[in-house]
This record gives sequence, C-alpha cells and structure tokens, in this order.
Amino acid sequence: MNHPRTGTLRLPARVHFGYGTRAQLPELLALHGTRVLAVVDPFLTGTPIFAEVLESLRGAGLTVSVYSNIQPELPVASLDTAGEFAREFAPDVVLAVGGGSALDAAKLVGLLAAHGGPLSRFYGENAVPGPIVPIVAVPTTAGTGSEVTPVAVVSDPDRALKVGISSPHLIPVAAVVDPEFTFGAPASVTAFSGIDALVHLVESYTAAPLTLEWTGALPVFTGRNLFSELIALQGISQLGTWLPIAVAEPDNRRAREEVAFGSLLGGMSFGPTGTHLSHALQYPLGALTKTPHGLGTGLMLPYVLDALRGDPEFDERLVAIGTALGSTDAVAAIAAINAAIGVPATLADIGITRDQLPQIADLALASARLIAIAPVPATRELLLGILDNALTGSLTDRTQR
Repeated sequence: MNHPRTGTLRLPARVHFGYGTRAQLPELLALHGTRVLAVVDPFLTGTPIFAEVLESLRGAGLTVSVYSNIQPELPVASLDTAGEFAREFAPDVVLAVGGGSALDAAKLVGLLAAHGGPLSRFYGENAVPGPIVPIVAVPTTAGTGSEVTPVAVVSDPDRALKVGISSPHLIPVAAVVDPEFTFGAPASVTAFSGIDALVHLVESYTAAPLTLEWTGALPVFTGRNLFSELIALQGISQLGTWLPIAVAEPDNRRAREEVAFGSLLGGMSFGPTGTHLSHALQYPLGALTKTPHGLGTGLMLPYVLDALRGDPEFDERLVAIGTALGSTDAVAAIAAINAAIGVPATLADIGITRDQLPQIADLALASARLIAIAPVPATRELLLGILDNALTGSLTDRTQR
C-alpha cells in the first residue's frame, strides 16, 4: 500500500555528541543567561565528573544552584516542590544532568517555573501554552533519549498508570551527550536502558503512517516519518552490535560510546513518530510488577513483533530490522540480545499470572496515542494473544517454515 511520504523533525537547536563535549556546557548555558538551576540525579552530586562541570560553570561566571531531590517515578507532589524551588531561584536556564527521570524532572521544573501549576493541567498532548525555561540536557544513562524528545512522564496517585506531558515546548534547547557520564552505571541499568533505546528505534521504524492535517497544531507524535526511518536503522545496528558488549564489559570505552550514540538516535527517531505496543503494554506491566521500564519494553518487543507478522508491509520492515541486526530473523535476534543482557524471557519470570492478562490488555488499550501508532489495528484479542505468548515464552520458530 502506498502512503503519503512525510517527515517532521523537532530537535534541540544544538546537539553535541562525543567524549569531552561536556566542555561546551558553559558556552551553551551562557547563551540563555547567567542564573543556572542544575537539576541533578542525587547520586551524581558528589561525583568528580559533576564537580568538574560545576567548577567550569562557576569559573565562567555563572551562578549555579543545585536541586537534587529527584524521587523515583517522579511523583507529582515532588515536582510541585521542585517547581517552587525553581520559581524562588528564578533561573534563566535549567541544566539537566542524570537519567531519564532527572531529565524529565528538569523539563517539568522548567514548565512549572514558566507557567505555574498544577501539573495536571498540562497532562496529555499540546497542553503547554508556550515556551518553558530553556533546558540544556546531559544524559548519564543511554536509554530514554529524553535529551531530544518532547515528552516527560510522571506518577500521579489519582491515575492507575504513569501519565505523560507531551509538547514541542518540552524539547531541550541543547543536548550534550558525553559517554563519559555513563561509566559506573550498574550492568542492569546499562541493559534495561539500552534495550529500551532499541525498542524506541524499532517501534519508531514500524510506526503506522498517520494522515495529518497540516493546518493548525500538529499532533506531538505524527507516526511514520521519512527522517526517522533513516535514523532508526542506523541506531538499531549500533545497539544490536554494541549493547551486549557494554553490559559485559562496562569499562569498554568504544562500547559505551556506541551505545550512547544509539540511544541518542533512538530519541531523535521516536521523538516525532511515537512508540506503540511494547510501550502500551509496559505501562500496566510496570505498575503491577514495579519492574524497570526498559525491562518491560524489552521483554515485550519480540512478542509484539512476532504477533504482527503476516502483514506484507510490516514484514518488509521486519526484514530491514533483521538486516540491521545482521540476522535473517529480527525477532530471534532481539530475543538473543535480551538473553545476552539479562532481560527476563517471560512475563511469568516477573510474577505475572494468567488471570492478570485481561486487565493488562484493557489498560494498554486505554493508551490511545500509543495504540493509534501500531502498524496494524490493535484489538483486545491481539493484545491478549501477545500477552499469552509472553507469559509462556512462545515465539514462532522460523526455522520450521
């Protein structure tokens, strides 16, 4: 089937990648003023690399205040407190340093500082009324791609699942991806964040084409994308080769560099397209099992791809993914990566039982934005089939065909 060929890119004005790029931070921050609020993962505050960054900023004449009370899962109330801190400091620019949660927190602090709360009025897509305090983002894990994306995710006690705030206004003004920051991450963090980046790439490459109205505000996530397709296959190849090495050899500088680059490409790829079924299913799975986000998306990806086989257009894309991974079977190749880096093979391995599957499917269907971008219509029956196969570890054996 022929679809309209369209592309959208929304990225930071400046993206710097490579060892040593953190030296560019004083220059990037000074473009926006002299008062810098650094929103930082708590474990980073005493590290030599962050001390080096602080020294360079203050040596350049910048006034820096550090906020590090970043709580796991980003409860809304904790962000309200961070927003109050930011309004009192009145920053010209926010420096975000940390994993996905810290980067998301910084985006929301910038939002609250500019527009006030409560955060709930910004839930969903395109509800942010205008520019936020500029964000310069420095990831310390290779996974979320948040340094280049328009979304932040929070936990709200009034909601069963995590909730997203999505707007082009949340995209940082600059991203500095220096692989040096990823050293010291536990193997499980490298594995689960890295496999999530691979899911971003695969799901953006297989996203459905959406029919867009080009007048007025576009959706934040616009489905299949000419630009993302090129980026995605390169990123898939990067991670397929180097993620297992980075997990097995945490001090391997080349592996850290390549995985960080693959993660950046993942954010660049899914930022405009969106993700689909692995993510829709992970949100209820994560809520039920309290397992890391990347563990859930990585676990589900082979089962999602396997269930979608049979659609000619999807199968063509699956072949391209397999080629990027150096395999004739993309599903088997991804399952092998999961096994190599320690992603559980089945839902039973993370404590899910069969009687929970209908609830998981229903909650996943409620993620309308993710469901809309699935490459084939996502029925309840399809999701239950995916979940059932993931519970028992059933994947199609292509060698028998």
